[in-house]
Amino acid sequence: MKLEACKTNQPNWKEINVASRLPEGLEKLQEISHNIWWVWNEEVIDLFGDIDPELFKECSFNPVLFLERLNYEKMEEIVKDDSFINKLDAVYASFREYIDVKPDPQKPTVAYFSMEYGLTDILKIYSGGLGVLAGDYLKEASDCNIDMTAIGFLYRFGYFTQSLSTEGDQLAVYDPQNFNLLPLDQVKDENGTPMVIEVPFHDRIVYANLWKVNVGRVTLYLLDTDTMQNSEYDRSITYQLYGGDWENRLKQEYLLGIGGILTLKRLGIEKQVYHCNEGHAALINAQRLTDYVQKGLTLNEAMEVVKGSSLYTVHTPVPAGHDSFDEGLFHKYMNAYPDKLGISWDEFIDLGRENPGNNGEKFSMSVFACNTCQEVNGVSWLHGKVSQEMFQPIWKGYFPEELHVSYVTNGVHLPTWAASAWKRLYEKAFGPEYIYDQSNMAIWDKIYQIDDEEIWRTRCELKKKLIDYIKQQLQDQWTKSQGNPSSVVAAVEAINPNALIIGFGRRFATYKRAHLLFTDLERLAKIVNNPNYPVQFLYTGKAHPADGAGQGLIKRIVEISRMPQFLGKIIFLENYDMRLAKRLVSGVDIWLNTPTRPLEASGTSGEKAQMNGVLNFSVLDGWWLEGYVKGAGWALTEKRTFDNQSHQDQLDALTIYSILENEIVPMYFAKNSKGYSPEWIQTIKNSIAKITPRYTTKRMLDDYIDRFYTKLASRGTALRANNFSKAKEIAAWKQKIAKLWDGIEVTSLSLPDGLLHFPQVGENYPINAQVDTKDASEKGIGLELVVTYQDSKNVTRIYEVEEFQLAKTEGSKLLFTLDYRLNKGGTYKYGIRMFPKNVDLPNRQNFCYVRWI
Repeated sequence: MKLEACKTNQPNWKEINVASRLPEGLEKLQEISHNIWWVWNEEVIDLFGDIDPELFKECSFNPVLFLERLNYEKMEEIVKDDSFINKLDAVYASFREYIDVKPDPQKPTVAYFSMEYGLTDILKIYSGGLGVLAGDYLKEASDCNIDMTAIGFLYRFGYFTQSLSTEGDQLAVYDPQNFNLLPLDQVKDENGTPMVIEVPFHDRIVYANLWKVNVGRVTLYLLDTDTMQNSEYDRSITYQLYGGDWENRLKQEYLLGIGGILTLKRLGIEKQVYHCNEGHAALINAQRLTDYVQKGLTLNEAMEVVKGSSLYTVHTPVPAGHDSFDEGLFHKYMNAYPDKLGISWDEFIDLGRENPGNNGEKFSMSVFACNTCQEVNGVSWLHGKVSQEMFQPIWKGYFPEELHVSYVTNGVHLPTWAASAWKRLYEKAFGPEYIYDQSNMAIWDKIYQIDDEEIWRTRCELKKKLIDYIKQQLQDQWTKSQGNPSSVVAAVEAINPNALIIGFGRRFATYKRAHLLFTDLERLAKIVNNPNYPVQFLYTGKAHPADGAGQGLIKRIVEISRMPQFLGKIIFLENYDMRLAKRLVSGVDIWLNTPTRPLEASGTSGEKAQMNGVLNFSVLDGWWLEGYVKGAGWALTEKRTFDNQSHQDQLDALTIYSILENEIVPMYFAKNSKGYSPEWIQTIKNSIAKITPRYTTKRMLDDYIDRFYTKLASRGTALRANNFSKAKEIAAWKQKIAKLWDGIEVTSLSLPDGLLHFPQVGENYPINAQVDTKDASEKGIGLELVVTYQDSKNVTRIYEVEEFQLAKTEGSKLLFTLDYRLNKGGTYKYGIRMFPKNVDLPNRQNFCYVRWI
């Protein structure tokens, strides 16, 4: 018999999961690794790095993964290291001292809902600015000892990892996350088994595993539908952030809203304030309304309670950016809710329409949020104004500037985004207590007492770290793409630590105008190739996989960066994430931002740069419109010269070149014998003293407490007291006014001839009116004179509003008077507006009945 050369069968592999076990004495490491407090406390990162620096780097600085992979012999070795154990004990003592502080009972309790959270690059449940802001906000809530619980999703694939092809095309890679190797824990029920949230969809139950992330003292709960209990169709709900079609988006927002409230109920958590971070979470109020109706309240009574405890924060400056759903699709998922609320389908869907009764209009999550939240805010002063214009159609009868829509300008979490070198410098200059009083401008003035050389050394140290990071990343990019090695070597060799380095990092949406710098390549080449004043630009950012224009822009920048005159002078860095962002905002000299005004709702990357002595050069839009101080950075005017956007782009590009050539570059290179520019250092000090303390999340959270949380908590408590007696009273009054409204009659209106025909500045004109409510018991009606003018763009604006005084009543008749004084000449229009009036209304839009007389 001839022997076969080889004979075998297929291996029958069996998988086992071997959990790491820490020796006695190291259990504290496990506890610390599962609370991302370590993200903003570098001594913890140093502690893990001391154990095995190479392995910790291989694990992407993920403490949980690191402990899983750490050799047991190494663990036994460090247990015997008294120096390490002492350091561990000191870190753990600081950790417990922080964690064990109870929430401040004087501050409102908050439930916070968001589609994404940027807490650390390790936990891929964020895509960009919205998520990073939410992550910073939770960290600050922890630092400020707020009783806050957050709800979001644990995405199997998260947002994509970006790489570039050899041609410069963006490649989107979705790597699955292994939840067991992340800093989170699966929530268990009272029996110790994994808790599963059952969310009733229109024709089935969708099951969600529940995980929690410890963000210091704050808990973030994450829903995860990737479970065997669900069909493949439903397992994918939490696969990708902002992935899939419109139906999947609705399923996600249904799960976040409906499922989010059901999660809190299952956990037995109730809060005073419910905060929707963007319209994605708006359906929390559909479920909250249902819960109150099921407790015995009418829909109108329930609406008072829900509205009076809800806040909606909008981050999008254009109507097209808000999620809206076709009626057919929306009906498929929400058709059961009208019956639960005791209303018709048309009445329910109208809550999400700017024009109730318009059957062709989609259901807008943002409109629904506005109609079910007492408070609405934008994320900068300018964005607040833009939001008033955007949402005005919801509250017809009022002008944009009259709306209750307000703002809180975004900030960033200083302990996360300030490099450790700056935090050491701040603590030295300001004292360790500064971190608890970050908004105190007087404290930050002490930066002027720091020696110029120390500021410069700090900047140079961080610049070197950035350059080392870039060189390593460029080599890694080449290894992955297998591109031309000579071009990579040339680019790496061209990076100059003595150059003025300018950074641009953000989402590659077209309105961000990353292309502006490349309008005149010949002029740009002269700027970057001046041997005496070298300048280099670092670009990074992702384009949404469906955004062809944004991807095309990335490809064009990559092509330009490979031109001989720009090689190593313009560099595009792959995969903009939180780790790369922190390197950039601490290492560059200038942070460049060039959005189309007014489309930057806030922007926070420039605020992160502020924490690190990096100077901003930006369009006066978003936060920089408020933040800019002359002598502390540079600005492109917010004023438009051209209506044609292409012409405006060209002008702005010319302005950028001019400011670089004539102001920024000469100042940077006006160096003294010690190697730095005194004027540059002075500008850094001005920036830190006059701008930085105004743009932290500490100030931001304080603003939310002062402007919204405190009054919502107070109103919500009042509405729920005594078996909802105040909510019932207000709802009954509104129903009464609504029934009377169409029958209310203005029986007389008297305006003096002098006002009508020969108005004179400085004259007083008595105006009288009589209103018959047809109900002697009802006096809740107000009248006001509204005077308008046309602004320079021919838009009608409010000049002034003066309310009539109720002079007397005669049965159901109300007699109003107004002594009106003309104070300024010009051309005006006037009208008299009738409105419901009640001291218990938080704002006019809360009961938006208006009649023009």
